[in-house]
Amino acid sequence: MTWLSSIRGRFLALSALTVGLALALTFALLVSLFSSNIRKRIDAELTSHVNTLAGALTFDAAGRLTRPAGPVDQRFAIPYGGLYWQIVDDRSKQVIRSVSLFDMSLDLPDDRHTDGSIHRYILPGPDRTSVIVLERQVRVSAPEGERALRIAVAINESTLEEAKSGFIRDILPALAGLGLFLIGASLAQLGFGLKPLSSLSEGIDRIRERRDTRLTGAFPTEFQSTVHAVNQLLETQSAMIDKARARAADLAHGLRTPLTVLSNDALTLRERGETAMADELDHLAGTMRAHVERELALSRIAARPDLRRGDSPVAKLVGDITRTLRRTPAGERLEIETAGPTDVTLPVDPGDFRELAGNLVENAVKWAHSRIWIRWTVEGGQVSFRVEDDGPGVPEADLENLTRRGWRLDNAKPGTGLGLSIVREIAEVYGIAFSLANRTEGHGLQAELKFSAA
Repeated sequence: MTWLSSIRGRFLALSALTVGLALALTFALLVSLFSSNIRKRIDAELTSHVNTLAGALTFDAAGRLTRPAGPVDQRFAIPYGGLYWQIVDDRSKQVIRSVSLFDMSLDLPDDRHTDGSIHRYILPGPDRTSVIVLERQVRVSAPEGERALRIAVAINESTLEEAKSGFIRDILPALAGLGLFLIGASLAQLGFGLKPLSSLSEGIDRIRERRDTRLTGAFPTEFQSTVHAVNQLLETQSAMIDKARARAADLAHGLRTPLTVLSNDALTLRERGETAMADELDHLAGTMRAHVERELALSRIAARPDLRRGDSPVAKLVGDITRTLRRTPAGERLEIETAGPTDVTLPVDPGDFRELAGNLVENAVKWAHSRIWIRWTVEGGQVSFRVEDDGPGVPEADLENLTRRGWRLDNAKPGTGLGLSIVREIAEVYGIAFSLANRTEGHGLQAELKFSAA
């Protein structure tokens, strides 16, 4: 369950569980209290009827019990009306009952009674029903003296169940509405409580997308230590990167002077006629210079895409590169044509994009006869960046070798043979598809970079 992996999902599940349990317990308690209250009211009503009957008992001259006027409730006068009374004279075996009992009598248990005490039973009633019976033994004056009579009043047990069912039907919608309200209130509370966490997440996204360099804004006290630690980490990381790049630049600068001296020594040896040693020194100096230039270039590359210092506006950076190249002797003789949307921004460090595009364009300048084309297009969220020249092209067998470090197609051409290998390494860091091919229209080479998202 992926939704349980989020704080919102877990809180919602816990809230639904606790609210459900609370409502279930509340429902059970309310039904129990309601049933108890109804039972007490029924017992009070039946006791009142018993007392009314006891007060209305009379005997005729023969000593027989006469039918009392009885309670006024109309259910006593309707056969199987739901409310019943019965009076039993154990001495004479006389039984008087309400019209509602019709053709049956209540089968009262043969209990031992004390005068005035109330006994409560659940007994079979008329029409295959169960009834709640309250029975009381009273002593009344008869012509021959005091006589003990048993007075029982009963009501259908379904009356209690119907009242309980009606109460449940009435209370369930209210409890359901209360449950929805409580869950909604919990979600609102969660949204308000987690809002600072969302702000923290948005701040981290801005840093990752290079729209900010640190977490800023008002955060709760509980988050202050986290925000401070993240900002310190970002500052330390930036300082370490800057320091590493500065040291690499210092190292390269420190090596360039000895390499220049070594090249001058080679030139002196060549002038003295020691060409073999001069060639060896030139070769060593060239190799060392290539390594220095390569490591210097690689030191400027972001270690991961999320460590980039910003994003690259393609049109602006390509314009900077072409303006610089047009001022060089090689670039002055060429026609450089650029085409592409001006609003494209790539998630690549600007310095790394300059290395990518600059090396591709410099390679094209080196081999082009008269024209270079620089084009970028956007299709389906993918950006294609192409650099083409009208030079001689490359034998198909050598295309794969072009990106090998230090490999050169023509040693007579100036360069270190590192440009395209650096392009390949930067492309690997960012997951950019890099391909080289001969142009299908005319002569020349086509280099293409495909960026997954603009």
